Amino acid sequence: MNTRLITLFVSLAAGLCGAALAAVPADLCNDCRMEKYAHCGGFLEGATVNRDGQLWVVDLLGGRILLVGNDGTCSERANTGGQPNGAKFAPDGQLWIADKQLGLLRLDTKTGKLTTIANSFRSEKLRGLNDIVFDKAGGLYFTEPYGSGALKPDGRLFYLPPGANAKLQLVAGNLAFPNGVVLTGDGNTLLVGEYALKRITSLPTPSSPNDFDTSFVWATTSAGVGPDGMLMLADGTLLAANFDAGELLAFDSKGRALGTIPVPAGPRVTNMALRDDWLYVTEGSSGEVWRVRLKPR
Repeated sequence: MNTRLITLFVSLAAGLCGAALAAVPADLCNDCRMEKYAHCGGFLEGATVNRDGQLWVVDLLGGRILLVGNDGTCSERANTGGQPNGAKFAPDGQLWIADKQLGLLRLDTKTGKLTTIANSFRSEKLRGLNDIVFDKAGGLYFTEPYGSGALKPDGRLFYLPPGANAKLQLVAGNLAFPNGVVLTGDGNTLLVGEYALKRITSLPTPSSPNDFDTSFVWATTSAGVGPDGMLMLADGTLLAANFDAGELLAFDSKGRALGTIPVPAGPRVTNMALRDDWLYVTEGSSGEVWRVRLKPR
């Protein structure tokens, strides 16, 4: 191979590597270096913020539901006795928990009372829940990934409508370890992280008014295992925890990759929540919460 071809090949390779390692654009954060906020121990997941601006996280392996104070201290407020995986506050202030062992739970954070909302579907026990997102009506979607994988794509996505007597509805099956789930701003589209296939899949909601909606691969990921918890920002930017890669991935509203934010805590980045333009990120292997300040959206 002549010298010119070698030089061209090296230049192209460097360009491709540089694109893959591109920093997050300056319009997301001024300084994307993260800072340590709290050490709670355990395997942290399910970051969420209530109406009073309090940050809560869960400990998957210890069963703990934790309130993270403004001083970075972590206090146990309940224990499910199972494996809480995802958590979100409902509009009424109740904390809902996707528990891997126990199903869909609701916690009254004032009294500490835990209520089991659903642990079966059509007489079949749910196989293990992962993450939750609420719609504007107060209904919620949750993922059920356990037992599924790249070679066995039979994970499921469910919807629980609002109301005391609501029944679970199956929204989608045949998913390869459906992990994080978010809704677009108009409420018509779900984005589901198919962790085992390194992709984020777009699904129309059952109430979508668009007759031409279909499911499709919205974005793909690289490195690590795949997309874990996700967060949709007000301008349509999607952030995804890239589990076992030690980073957050950023995508624009059309699924184009924008870059990454490194998370120094460790490789097992699991979830995130936004409070006053601060993005709080949980990492499993260290049991820590880290944060970075984003620009207002």
